[in-house]
Amino acid sequence: MDAHAEHTGHPKGRPTVSLTVSQQKYLPAGAREQEMHAILTVRVDGAGGAGPGPALAEVLVIDCSSSMDRPEEKFRAAKNAAVAALRMLPDGTPFAVVQGTHTAETAYPATGSMPRATAALRSDAERAVHRLLAAGGTSVGTWLDLSRRLLAAQSAPIGHVLLLTDGRNEHDDQLPLAGVLDVCDGQFVCDAWGIGDGWDAQELLRVTSRLHGSADAVRAESDLPGEYQKLIRGLLTKAVPELVIRVVPSPGSTVRYLKQVYPTETHLTGTGAAPDDGASEFVTRAWGDETRRYQLCLSTDPAGRPRREDLQLAVVGVDLPDGGEALLPPPQPCVVHWTDDPVLSQRTDDQVLHFRLYQELGRAVAGASDAYRHDDPDLAERHLGRAVALAHSVGARQQLAQLERLVEIHDAAAGRVRLRPDLLPVDFQHLITASSRSTYGPELDGPGAATGPGGQPDATAPCPACGEQTPASAKFCPLCGHRFEARP
Repeated sequence: MDAHAEHTGHPKGRPTVSLTVSQQKYLPAGAREQEMHAILTVRVDGAGGAGPGPALAEVLVIDCSSSMDRPEEKFRAAKNAAVAALRMLPDGTPFAVVQGTHTAETAYPATGSMPRATAALRSDAERAVHRLLAAGGTSVGTWLDLSRRLLAAQSAPIGHVLLLTDGRNEHDDQLPLAGVLDVCDGQFVCDAWGIGDGWDAQELLRVTSRLHGSADAVRAESDLPGEYQKLIRGLLTKAVPELVIRVVPSPGSTVRYLKQVYPTETHLTGTGAAPDDGASEFVTRAWGDETRRYQLCLSTDPAGRPRREDLQLAVVGVDLPDGGEALLPPPQPCVVHWTDDPVLSQRTDDQVLHFRLYQELGRAVAGASDAYRHDDPDLAERHLGRAVALAHSVGARQQLAQLERLVEIHDAAAGRVRLRPDLLPVDFQHLITASSRSTYGPELDGPGAATGPGGQPDATAPCPACGEQTPASAKFCPLCGHRFEARP
């Protein structure tokens, strides 16, 4: 890591934002236009004191298509999960339940406006959930559009939609999802869950990547209520509605893209504004005490530029929208050093390489799924072997566990695998969602099992924010980035 800068601090009662830039600054001087990649690490601490009143407004979307009743345990688990989430909403939280079929209706409240939670209203909503019937089709666009209209009338700074489905978006003609996502982008955060064996991971990721959320699934219907409780618990820690990442390129440099790579891959688009300084601005949503990482790509040309010295390519900063309050870090530079030394120019920044391998892992998984769907098991096996080798190299334990359901692993480092004869198509869907998540950190992500003092296997403990089992010696949760303040 050739560039490393950080600003920290933690005044009581105010959120503190820190920013780190990690990059390899040396590029070959003999080439024409090139790309410079950097990983931006943004951390928020103290978000619990960000302001009074409920920060969250919640819409629970339940797939009520006819397939949800086959088997009936699936629909029962969906209802129980919604009830578990409702019971966790603090008093004063605006909430609603949407019944999703080939249309969308508010199952609670009957008036269509979102009430503020009380014990009595939560009980009324539970009864409404248990009265739901499974009948109809699936039109995710209509579900999200109704959620948007419900949340638009609320003043809570963080709008959130929790969507559950067991199928594919079969009635997209009712209200095309692409157009709905265009309208909903920036209006709320959406997390989506799959249940059963007919859901489409790519469709869920299409929604959650655009709406700054995450996609996941359960294999056992009975696990869903517990997973919903963990998700709501994490949501209640989020109190900073959004942060803006500003990238100001120097003359001769261009911002190619900025995307979130940790803890999940998330699509980011510029705001479209044209500040006087030529900055590109990217809005990130719903922060608690957590860490996120972003990959920045800049294009630049060495023609006419000085050699053998550091040159500033861009300045990166973090801002709050009007009305926000937090201690912000000073802007940090991204630099380039044009060199004729191939030893220097061939270096790769550790963090950039780590997330590049994660992206290759995602492509290998997608290729395996496509090959299997097109009845080419040999090609699927080769892609899965590549995925196993990549997951092993970056220490992606969750992805390796999912891969073992599809292949017998004979040599993880070499990617030698054998396709299992008893795999199920839905196993690919679980693998695709798992591959959208990443980890990072030397405490957690080395290949193999974590070890404690003396090389003995490390004990594990649950993360208080998301429930993930993590090594007891870890400083951060690999899933949600929560810092373990009390750990040694």
